[in-house]
Amino acid sequence: MSESDEQQAIEPPQSLPGIIRYAGPGLIVAGSIVGSGELIATTKTGAQAGYSLLWLILIGCMVKVFTQIEFGRYTLISGKTTLEALSEVPGPRIRGRGNWLVWYWVIMWFASISQLGGIVGGVGQALAISVPITQMGRDYNAVEDASERELILARAQASGMLDAASPPPEATAGPTAAELRQDYDTRYSVEQNGERKSLAPADAAMWAAIVAAMTSVLLVVGRYRLIQSLSTALVGIFTALTIGNLFLLQRQEAWRVTANDVLGGLTPGLPEGSATTAVATALATFGIIGVGAGELVAYPYWCLEKGYAKFTGKFENTAAWLSRAQGWLRVMQYDSWGAMVIYTFATIAFYLLGAAILHPLDLDPQGTGMVRTLAVMYVPVFAAWAAPIFLFGAFAVLYSTFFVANAGHARVFADAMRVVGLIDHDDETRQRWVTRLSGFFPVLCLVIYLMVGEPAKLVLLSGVAQGVMLPMLAAAALYFRYHRCVDGLTPGTWWDAFLWISAGLMVVTGGWTIYAKLISYFGT
Repeated sequence: MSESDEQQAIEPPQSLPGIIRYAGPGLIVAGSIVGSGELIATTKTGAQAGYSLLWLILIGCMVKVFTQIEFGRYTLISGKTTLEALSEVPGPRIRGRGNWLVWYWVIMWFASISQLGGIVGGVGQALAISVPITQMGRDYNAVEDASERELILARAQASGMLDAASPPPEATAGPTAAELRQDYDTRYSVEQNGERKSLAPADAAMWAAIVAAMTSVLLVVGRYRLIQSLSTALVGIFTALTIGNLFLLQRQEAWRVTANDVLGGLTPGLPEGSATTAVATALATFGIIGVGAGELVAYPYWCLEKGYAKFTGKFENTAAWLSRAQGWLRVMQYDSWGAMVIYTFATIAFYLLGAAILHPLDLDPQGTGMVRTLAVMYVPVFAAWAAPIFLFGAFAVLYSTFFVANAGHARVFADAMRVVGLIDHDDETRQRWVTRLSGFFPVLCLVIYLMVGEPAKLVLLSGVAQGVMLPMLAAAALYFRYHRCVDGLTPGTWWDAFLWISAGLMVVTGGWTIYAKLISYFGT
């Protein structure tokens, strides 16, 4: 080992407090996961399928961690980035320009950046509902809020969850939605082709632009510590709020989640009715909840920035190096599994809220009203305070995803440019491009949102693209395990068994995704 390597190598912590002190990459990944997957895709699955797919959601959170740690293990051994490692996997390649896995990641990146367009749109919606910028935005909120209240009341009464003879006072107070709509159309409409057309406010787009600009600045000037601290705080706020809401919901007889509901959901099976639609949504969700393909690729970069590979030191076939590697691998495993516990609790809470409240009301979060529909999950507990509480939390969790994922994309994309030979291979050049892309990507996400404007569809598009890449990453993880591991760091039989199970489920998800898309495209 060289003198510089000796100076960088650090003995791993042995105590639990010491291990926690060096945790962080998993928390950053959790910050990216909880927003798009849990808040949008998981809740949407609960709204469509009820409790019946809880078992699949739970498996999706847990099983991919084995693959995540396998990627981290090879990074710790080699000090290589994810794309450098993936370019070693056998298969078609262009000399000096990467291989098939690297190039598919580039394809997946386009879908992932579209997902972030949906996320910044969701943040803009949350802020436009809670803090509208224009008078037009305030009037529009009044119309939509009244419409939402009336819809919830009608469906709750139809389902027997509320007594039609005695509706809650806040549900019938003030002007009706029709009256507010008529007033809005009178004030905010234009004539087109002989007809009056109502205009929509631009508040969500304005807030999205402000958020994108703020994120660009933060990512350009910030570094690893800022990313870790901010993502951890934002995720903690909304996760605690959502889990608390689920527990408080148990006091509402009409909405409570019973033991039979949970046990039924944990029994493998398909939902009643249109099972194909629900399963397609669930498998797209499986691709994005827990550690999705994007997070699997990004995790080793955060491990490198945290210093796990540097602290281990360059590979040497010595007892000292092996001891350090085993210790830092243990730290990384605590980091990964600890983060898994956090986002699994959040995922289950979101799913159960969607199944308990949105599913009986036949409400499906989508389109420009996505955030407003999701806020309905808080009405049974918080009533009049539901919207402000949810919107505050929604901003926290969605912005966490937007912030962390853009930071991750900048790092991986800059590395991709290096792997395919577009920029020099030195770290200084790569870091310079990381800074540039950190400022550019949030603006690109904003442009995508303004052009498409359907947050839920953009998030699910990313889920499909990530679902297709999951089998590829599963194969890569198995390759690293059996062809790149070193003696002394090889896992045991049980670990290998779960790694194969993880790989198998990821293959099933990718296969179903391809099948569903082909069926949809050819219409057979």
